[in-house]
Amino acid sequence: MSFEITPLDEHNQALLNNVHPADWRNPTPADKYNLVVIGGGAAGLIVSIVTAGLGGKVALIERNLMGGDCLNVGCVPSKAVIRSARFRSDMLRARELGWRPVDGVEVDFAAVMERMRRIRATISDDDSAQRYTDHGVDVFIGDGRFVDNNTVEVGGARLKFRKAVIATGARAICPPIPGIEEAGYLTNETVFNLTELPKRLAVIGGGPVGCELAQSFRRFGSEVTILEMMPQFLVREDPDAADILRRALEREGLRLALNAKIERIESGDSGKVIHFTIDGKAQTVEVDAVLAGAGRAPNVQGLGLETVGIEYDEGTGVKVDDKLRTTNRNIFAAGDICTPYKFTHTADAAAQIVVANALFMGRSKFSRLVIPWATYTDPEIAHVGVHEADAKAQGIELDTYTAPFDDVHRTIAEGEEEGFVKIHCRRGTDKIVGATIVASHAGEMISEITTCIVHGIGLGKIASVIHPYPTQAEAIKKCAGLYKRTKLTPRVAGLIRKWLSFSR
Repeated sequence: MSFEITPLDEHNQALLNNVHPADWRNPTPADKYNLVVIGGGAAGLIVSIVTAGLGGKVALIERNLMGGDCLNVGCVPSKAVIRSARFRSDMLRARELGWRPVDGVEVDFAAVMERMRRIRATISDDDSAQRYTDHGVDVFIGDGRFVDNNTVEVGGARLKFRKAVIATGARAICPPIPGIEEAGYLTNETVFNLTELPKRLAVIGGGPVGCELAQSFRRFGSEVTILEMMPQFLVREDPDAADILRRALEREGLRLALNAKIERIESGDSGKVIHFTIDGKAQTVEVDAVLAGAGRAPNVQGLGLETVGIEYDEGTGVKVDDKLRTTNRNIFAAGDICTPYKFTHTADAAAQIVVANALFMGRSKFSRLVIPWATYTDPEIAHVGVHEADAKAQGIELDTYTAPFDDVHRTIAEGEEEGFVKIHCRRGTDKIVGATIVASHAGEMISEITTCIVHGIGLGKIASVIHPYPTQAEAIKKCAGLYKRTKLTPRVAGLIRKWLSFSR
C-alpha cells in the first residue's frame, strides 16, 4: 500500500478492515461491464454507486485504500484534528468570554489523534468494500491496467468494458529541496500517523493544507514556522482575506516567512536545520519535524495509458475535454487525476458528469460547474466564482459590496468581528459573479451565494429573504441592502419625498 496507516490500534484496524480487507477475495468478472472504474476515491466511488443504482453493471478497482485521500489522509482526519485545536483556542480565550482560566489544562495529543482515528474508522463504513459490494458494485482490490481499448487487467483477471473511468487521484510529492529526503519529512499522507506532538514544526507551503495544519499544531503547543515562497498565503484567495488570516496566525504566535526561498535542509544533533533566504538575506530555523504541505502529482503511472492512446502529463494528469472524455473516446476521467480543482465536492460533481456522458451520451460539461471552496483555518475563508483580479484579467467590470463583521451583531456578541462578506456583481446589475467570506463558519455560509450564482438569483432578491436574527449570515443580506441603496438615486429619492409629502 502507498498509504502507511499506523499505529495498528483497534481504530486503524477497523479502518483497514473496511477499506482494504486483508482477506478480500475479488469476484469473478462479469462477461462485460457498462463501466470499469480504476480508483476508489471520491470520484470513483460516486461513479460506481450511481451506475449500480441505475441498474448498470460496474466494476471498481482500488489498489490501496477505498475512500482515497479524503477519508484516509485528507478531509476527514484533518477536520477531526482541527476541531480539537479550535476547542483549545476557545479555552485560551476563557477570560475574554467571562471565565476564569483553569491552571494546568494541557493538550493530550495522543488522545487527540486517537479521537481522529476513531472518527475516521466510523466514517469508513460509508466507503467500505463490503458496502459497495452490497450495492451491486463488483469491487476488485489490486492494480488495474489497460491492456486494450476494451479491457482492464487486475490480479490476473481481465475485465471487459463498454466504457471506463480513470479516477486514480493524486499523491503528495517530495519538494525539490536539497537534503529534505535525508533529513526526513511529513506529508498529509503521514502526518496523521503521529502520536507525539513535535515541539518544533516547520510547514513548507502556505496553501490550504499548510495553513490548516500549521494553525492546529500551534494551538496544540508546537512552535510553528510556515515557509511560503510567495508574498501571500493562500495565493488564489482575496488579498484582504489572506491578510486577515496572516494577522490571526501572527497573534497565535506562528512565525511566518513569506517570500522565502529554501536553500537546503540539514540534519543536526538537536534537530533539522532549514536554510532559507528572504529578499536575499540568509536565515535559518531549527525544528524537530518538517511538514511538506505543497506539491502533488497525479497518479498516472502503471495504468497502461500509452497502450490505449490516452494523453497525459506527469504534472497535470490525464488530458480530458470539457465532457471529461480522454483522448480515447471509450475512456473518461474524473477527480484529481484530471482537474485543477482538487476538492472532494468537485470530484463528486465530475463523477456525475461522467456517468451522464459515458452511459447516456449526455452533454454535461465541466466548465459549467460553479465550484465553491473553503479553507478551514480560524477564521475560515470561503470563495466562489471570480475574484477581482480574475474579473480584471477577463475584462469584466464589477460592483463590489462588502459587509464587515464589526457591524454584525452576532459576530460582535461572539467576539469574532474580524472578517467580512464580499460579493461581486457585474457592473450596473445585481448578477452575482463571485464572493469571498471570512468568518468562523464561512464554509457553511458560502452555499447561499453559490445557489444564487447557479440559479441566476440576483443580489437584489436576497434583500427580500428573511435571515434569522442574530446570525452571521445577516452580513450577506447587508450586502444585498447595499445594492438596493444604489437604486435610490437622487431623482428617485426626490420623487419619494414628494409622494410622502403629498400623502400626509
